[in-house]
Amino acid sequence: MTPVTESQFYKNLTATTTVYTGNGGILGIFVASTTSGTLKVSDGTNTIVNTFSPSAATFYPMPAQFGTSLIITVGGTIDCTVFWTN
Repeated sequence: MTPVTESQFYKNLTATTTVYTGNGGILGIFVASTTSGTLKVSDGTNTIVNTFSPSAATFYPMPAQFGTSLIITVGGTIDCTVFWTN
């Protein structure tokens, strides 16, 4: 029996970033700090989660698949970590 693991790839970011190119799945985003920051999660030109205003010290689960890329668009001031698998 194979043990279950929840550890995956991660990337800390403070600006709009193409996190990964290829197909995979986003697990979620942890927001460490923010001052009027916003986030949008997309797969190339398709929106996975539209723009929202997150709270600091909060993990946002987003169990969704992406096909071409994982792009996080950042507005305002935010420090967050994105978790994904491929």
